[in-house]
Amino acid sequence: MKANTIWAVCAAACLAAGCSLEPAATKGQREQVGKAGRAYAAGEKRTIPDLPAQPDWRDVLHRAFLVNGQLEATYYEWRAAVDRVAPAAAWPNSNLMLGYDYAFMKGGMKGWNATTLTATVDPAMMLSLPVKAETAGKVALAEAQAAGKRFEAAKFTLQQAVLSAWADYALAAEKVRVQGESVALLASVSEIAAQRVRAGGPQQDLLKAQTALELARNDLGNLESDVRQGQAMLNGLLARAPQTPLPPPARLPAPRGLHADDATLIALAVRNNPELAAMAHDVAGRTDALELARLAYLPDFSPQVSVTGNVQQMVGLMVNVPVNDVKIRGGINAADSALRQSRAMTRQTRADRAAQFVATLYALRNHERQTALLQDKILPAAKQTWEASVKAYSAAGISFSELTDTQRMLLQVQVMIAEARMAREKRLAELETLAGLDVETVGNPQKEKSPQVTTRQGKTSGGDTK
Repeated sequence: MKANTIWAVCAAACLAAGCSLEPAATKGQREQVGKAGRAYAAGEKRTIPDLPAQPDWRDVLHRAFLVNGQLEATYYEWRAAVDRVAPAAAWPNSNLMLGYDYAFMKGGMKGWNATTLTATVDPAMMLSLPVKAETAGKVALAEAQAAGKRFEAAKFTLQQAVLSAWADYALAAEKVRVQGESVALLASVSEIAAQRVRAGGPQQDLLKAQTALELARNDLGNLESDVRQGQAMLNGLLARAPQTPLPPPARLPAPRGLHADDATLIALAVRNNPELAAMAHDVAGRTDALELARLAYLPDFSPQVSVTGNVQQMVGLMVNVPVNDVKIRGGINAADSALRQSRAMTRQTRADRAAQFVATLYALRNHERQTALLQDKILPAAKQTWEASVKAYSAAGISFSELTDTQRMLLQVQVMIAEARMAREKRLAELETLAGLDVETVGNPQKEKSPQVTTRQGKTSGGDTK
């Protein structure tokens, strides 16, 4: 092959091969999205482990992470954003057009000298400078990083929903247990009232006792209905049939530990909030988008190589000079406005989330205070009052109304303790969502914090444990 032919072919091959000028941080994003996607690798055919016979909140949360469709959709949105980085930063940005001409000329010239080979870029998309592709890659990477943080935020949002539903379910079951004890107590009181009637006591006390017992049984039925409703809602979060059996906790779950002081928690919340992190990446992306809009002032090119045998070799270049200043300036102004909008939204969201976190932390501490007061001081006194009242009623020392008031107070205190404990757990789940961290990792910086689909306490699903 002639030297000129080799040169032309090599030039065309170099132009056609292409590369990607993506930022170096793209590799890290690919690794993160790959690690997070292990749970979804098998697609619809993946095996979902069933719940144990007596599940706890960890088992329920583990399954929810695996089966939740909204979380999975958010993951694929992130993966698609990562996959768009390389095409956005691809260079050359135009296709290669190859031409072949053969001239039939008088005089008998044939073969190579009658052949013309042409290589140029697609005139519909001229060749941009590499800096434009590089900047476009930065914009796409920022969008991918923001999508990754939104996936992390979606994980914590789902976690809060599951833990809150589990707390409500446990509370409903505890109310059933407390009400069951109340029914048993009222049945005993009704028997005492019957004995007093047989001994010549007032008939109305027996009627009141029987009425109170039936009302308590009705309340028990209502509470059992609440348990069934909670079961249906939890099964929905776990992608199970609504009527699938789901045993509630045998007793109220033990409080999850929160060992860090309030100042540490507030500092972590400001630093780790995934929503704010996503907005920070949005700001970075729009900053790069503004720079990309300014690069529109730089011209685009259309190089051309042509070889006609040994007769003629030509290299040409067409330059597309931007002349519509109104259009370019409008794009710059629009990008600048979008950047200012993102900055304003980030600033306000940071203030809102900080206030929300502090308010939630105050509420959590108040639930802890209320639980300690009710459980350590008020409940023992209520139990002693009830026991003394039963003895007094048996000896005809107090009226039935006084007895039922004491019983009602004891029931109310037990329910208030359960409500305060479960409200504390729900607030704790809300704090985790706002702070973007699991409370088990507070004070343990060696544990990796990443947005992969994970569960708590050593259970993983497609990545390392948080």
